[in-house]
Amino acid sequence: MKRTARAFWLSSPGHGEICDVTLPDPSAGEVVVRSLYSGVSRGTETLVFRGGVPESQYAAMRAPFQEGDFPAPVKYGYLSVGLVEEGPEALVGRTVFCLYPHQTRYVVPVDAVTVVPANVPAERAVLAGTVETAVNALWDAAPLLGDRIAVVGGGMVGSSVAALLARFPGTRVQLVDADPARAKTAEALGVDFATPGEALGDCDLVVHASATEQGLTRALELLTTEGTVLELSWYGDRQVSLPLGEAFHSRRLVIRSSQVGSVSPARRSSRSYADRLALALDLLADPALDALVTGECGFEQLPDVLPRLASGEIPALCHRVRYDELT
Repeated sequence: MKRTARAFWLSSPGHGEICDVTLPDPSAGEVVVRSLYSGVSRGTETLVFRGGVPESQYAAMRAPFQEGDFPAPVKYGYLSVGLVEEGPEALVGRTVFCLYPHQTRYVVPVDAVTVVPANVPAERAVLAGTVETAVNALWDAAPLLGDRIAVVGGGMVGSSVAALLARFPGTRVQLVDADPARAKTAEALGVDFATPGEALGDCDLVVHASATEQGLTRALELLTTEGTVLELSWYGDRQVSLPLGEAFHSRRLVIRSSQVGSVSPARRSSRSYADRLALALDLLADPALDALVTGECGFEQLPDVLPRLASGEIPALCHRVRYDELT
């Protein structure tokens, strides 16, 4: 039986299109997944859409099921939720998450899909990849009971980190963003909110996720002596300047990077990638995380929607794509 699908491709920087594709026949150990929803992570995916991946990072930035090469043409994405139509009996009919681009149907190995828990709606499960990033970040950051913490940058990743930190007992957690509208997101997640000028200082830990030079500078300013900034932002091909003179050395401040491509060294000996993703999906049972989905469109609208997401015309954390019209 000939299986066909439709996929979103970045045809050239700033321009996308929907293309017809023919799917391979599934072999033993593979599944056919019909997409229900996918998610657009506004930070990384719009940077890719603009052609902002530096050549030195082409290999590091490849998504698991990416086709084509940067800058374009390329099929890119990694937040897909679908229904298994064919495969092992134990999986047929199950809702699964997969790190797959925006496509109506696809064939992947069995070990590339993770079953979505019954108490997690498929609509919310598109956040799994970003919550997984937040899990890895907090394994890296290792916050302690009673810490004073700021999360600078209320985008999709920063808000996910703040949502998980809200569960830590005895901590002071503040989401810091230049956009006052993010106060509603913070309230829904159960954390305090401040603009950069109002943020509380003397922080033991600052998680930076604004992807701006100004945000990283402010993150350093908010630290207490010997405090740590955990840097989650990725700047693509942009250069960033920092005030590493002044009191940076005398206060013994730390800037540490974190990236989801590797399991945190703090858990690498005892947790696999699959364990980390399964934990992220379990955490998505919390309905408060619905606040991270701020827009939705149909799959066929993606060529018109992504330029508007990239320009900021559509302000979004996670923009959800639905496929129900195509089933």
